[in-house]
Amino acid sequence: MQNFTRFLVVIVLVFAVQRITAQEDLNKDKIEELKSQKEFVESNEKEALKKGVEAINERLDNNEITLEEATELKKELAEKYALNIENRLAIIDNRIALLERNEQVNYDTGANLESFVLEIGKNEDSDEYDIGSIYIGPNHKRKPRVYDRRTTSDLVFAIGFNNAIIEGQSLNDSPYKIGGSGFVELGWAWKTRVFKNSNAMRIKYGLSFQWNKLDIKDNLYFTEADDVVTLEEYPLNLKKSKFRTTNLVIPIHFEFGPSKKIEREDYFRYSTYKKFKIGVGGYGGFVLQSLQKLKYDEDGQKQKDKFKDYNTNNFVYGISSYISWGNVGIYAKYDLSTIFKDQAIDQNNISLGLRFDMD
Repeated sequence: MQNFTRFLVVIVLVFAVQRITAQEDLNKDKIEELKSQKEFVESNEKEALKKGVEAINERLDNNEITLEEATELKKELAEKYALNIENRLAIIDNRIALLERNEQVNYDTGANLESFVLEIGKNEDSDEYDIGSIYIGPNHKRKPRVYDRRTTSDLVFAIGFNNAIIEGQSLNDSPYKIGGSGFVELGWAWKTRVFKNSNAMRIKYGLSFQWNKLDIKDNLYFTEADDVVTLEEYPLNLKKSKFRTTNLVIPIHFEFGPSKKIEREDYFRYSTYKKFKIGVGGYGGFVLQSLQKLKYDEDGQKQKDKFKDYNTNNFVYGISSYISWGNVGIYAKYDLSTIFKDQAIDQNNISLGLRFDMD
């Protein structure tokens, strides 16, 4: 029994020593990380000060403020960031002192290495970049905000009705159903401010996939003979006759509309949040695939046929425009290129729907 007790005591002591050593190593790692964070604090605050001084100089160059006002603003800015450095370094030094005196610090000292940021929704002074974010991780990994970001990017999604303008016919006489024919566009767009000190005009460009579908009525379908595509009546009763093209295009629009300039200490932005805007431009690209689907009954059996790669034009190009309020707008596009290379009557695709710009 005595031997067992001695063995148990030795095991407990070994585990205790290991735990103390591990905690000491952990504290050393934390202290080293805090010391490295001090360098980041100084460079971060100095960079913010530099951006602030640049902003003041720009206002001075634009004759928005006098030299005396600029000097006073720079002095105030320097004092502010000097205090920021002093306070932030003091917090880190206190954290290091606590870790050096104690094996473990379980309570929040106000200088923890992790941070949690939660920003949801926008307020009156929000800009188009304040979209709400959640960040969990070390403070020193958060990048400083760019002072003037002239180019931004966003997701573009559009959906609506599709049809075709046929030479010598009106839309009322179209062989395609208005309700069943539709289009979808999905892409990524970049928006660049044209002028340095004004956001009155922007260029919006990107890369998009377009799916244009035609729902053919009156029991008609596309047939191809000697590379000429025509609409003919199907010998059986069609339940469905649809034709779709898939395009990869580069859209380019000139965007106009009012915006709000939002100025902060370390950055400024032009916001079009809840603003009217109009875009005028066009697109050009490639036809990736053309596909026709037919559904019908034959001898009591349901049949489905698919025919790919009709004699469509390899290239597609057209004009487009949108009128938006905020992120939602009315969108129209018209293919200047005909649907098929050779066809009895020229047909040009036309679309009208809703456009969502997530900028």
